[in-house]
Amino acid sequence: MSNEKKAVLRVACKAAFPHTIPVLTGYIFLGMAFGILLNSKGYSAWWALLMSGLIYAGSMQFVAIELLASIFNPIQTVIMSLVVNARHLFYGISMLDKFKDIGKKKGYMIFGLTDETFSLLCGAKTPEGVDENWFRFFITLLDQTYWVLGSVMGGVIGSMFKFNTTGIDFVMTALFIVIYLDQWKSTKDHFPAIAGVVVTVLCLIVFKADNFLIPSMIGILIVLALYKKIYDGKGEKR
Repeated sequence: MSNEKKAVLRVACKAAFPHTIPVLTGYIFLGMAFGILLNSKGYSAWWALLMSGLIYAGSMQFVAIELLASIFNPIQTVIMSLVVNARHLFYGISMLDKFKDIGKKKGYMIFGLTDETFSLLCGAKTPEGVDENWFRFFITLLDQTYWVLGSVMGGVIGSMFKFNTTGIDFVMTALFIVIYLDQWKSTKDHFPAIAGVVVTVLCLIVFKADNFLIPSMIGILIVLALYKKIYDGKGEKR
């Protein structure tokens, strides 16, 4: 690798890191919670490393802990995975343009598109003089690094100390709330945030807790698509 290429990567990584600090603080503790819970079911830190490195599915990994501890049911596992991770279909659709010219990094970028990384890729602006594609790549890579590190730490801590793990999985919900509030504070247009809450609550009432996730994602996508069309139309008139 040439010195020029190394300089480009170094600058992009350095520029990406500050944007990932909120995810760093969240993923370390969230990953630790996962590692501790996984260890409580008899799986060592090596399993935490393997799952976080190869699966890297956040909430699905928490669900997988119970699936591992129960009687193996492949059909239930597939359905559960699709339901829990259905929202990523919509994330992927909205990132098509941004990933269009990213080259060989596209495969990893798709793999690493978590909720938090999606929020950063949508909100973070590439600094002047920084390669945009590498900037986005390092946001994704750093986020997964934090998750893997936290998971392994949790696995090690879980093997050293035994304690009551009741309620520890709430850290994921807490992290989503923090990211939501951060997005709210960082933008003047709160319609997407409000629309997301309203549509989700309505779908929760109509479809109930076991079936509201996919309808709410579809509803949010439709509402935001219509909003973007109206917003862009007003811009053209100006």
